[in-house]
Amino acid sequence: MSTVTCHDYAVFIGRFEPFHLAHQRVVEKALSQARQVILLIGSACKPRTTKDPFFYEERRVMIRAAFPPEQQARLRFAPLRDFPYNDERWAREVQAQVQAVLQQDGALASGQPAPSVCLVGHFKDRSSEYLRMFPQWKLVEAPDHEQRNATDIRTQLFEAQGVSPEAAGHWMLIQAAVPEAVHTYLRTFATTEPYAQLVREHQFIQRYRAQFASLKWPPVFVTADAVVVHSGHVLLVQRGAEPGKGLWALPGGFVDAHETVQEACLRELREETGLKLPEPVLRGSIRGQRVFDKPDRSARGRTITHAFHFDFPAGELPRVKGNDDAVKARWVPLAQFFDEFEPQMFEDHYGIVSAFLGV
Repeated sequence: MSTVTCHDYAVFIGRFEPFHLAHQRVVEKALSQARQVILLIGSACKPRTTKDPFFYEERRVMIRAAFPPEQQARLRFAPLRDFPYNDERWAREVQAQVQAVLQQDGALASGQPAPSVCLVGHFKDRSSEYLRMFPQWKLVEAPDHEQRNATDIRTQLFEAQGVSPEAAGHWMLIQAAVPEAVHTYLRTFATTEPYAQLVREHQFIQRYRAQFASLKWPPVFVTADAVVVHSGHVLLVQRGAEPGKGLWALPGGFVDAHETVQEACLRELREETGLKLPEPVLRGSIRGQRVFDKPDRSARGRTITHAFHFDFPAGELPRVKGNDDAVKARWVPLAQFFDEFEPQMFEDHYGIVSAFLGV
């Protein structure tokens, strides 16, 4: 492939779960536009789930392996965290990661002209609106050549367990959709325990959704979650069941037909943590309430949660113990939570805490 150096750097943002042929074509388009290509790999700090089955480093390895050595030398990689309820914070993260790559390459040295940067991508749906958020970079639109869909590839991957003819067919569909190096990686990944756990979660979600398959309209679930902050700690529970078994979460659950969302929040808080603070004290400590309704926030289906922020500035931490759906309950120092717990949190619960606490 001939190299056109109309830009110094091209930026391509994606989750690449997994990296497929349409992604590869976009990278090839970027390589034709710039000397170096920066791939920002999104959801870089998420736990392993059916939506995000691969860690950042695994995706980086898959992407590099899909290109010959001379093109690998022109690829740069950086992790990109999720900020589901703060677009401005996410945009700053994108800019900071690009800036860091440029600095590492010495492209921002004093006395040198500013490097030329373009943004490469294609408008496939509402999720592509981020392409309009960086007017400082020229937008180079790349067509979605094969109309590949990573969601469908993940479904094929989780249906490919075993040695049946159906499983072999799923593997053939995957092979037709991804670079050969990625296919090889996926075949090896399918022999591991993390894959087996993802298959179990996938099967649970399929059974869960099948309960509502006969309904004319897909159901919309309503839940309530508690963000309890006490003396610089946040209250978390460890999930004991699928989906997200073993992950940490906010105390909360589904709203019963006879109760308000606030009543549901208080009930779930007591049931899952054994928190014995009197109800008037809990109600009086509510400092905020917010609806979190990203359409894809839950693998179980359309789920809208009403979260309540309870704040106790000082005092001894009340005793808590995991009950009901929670294996454990614990108070986590906020500094530790923000430093360590993002890769351990269920669904968007890390983002919910961040939204209330302004982080």
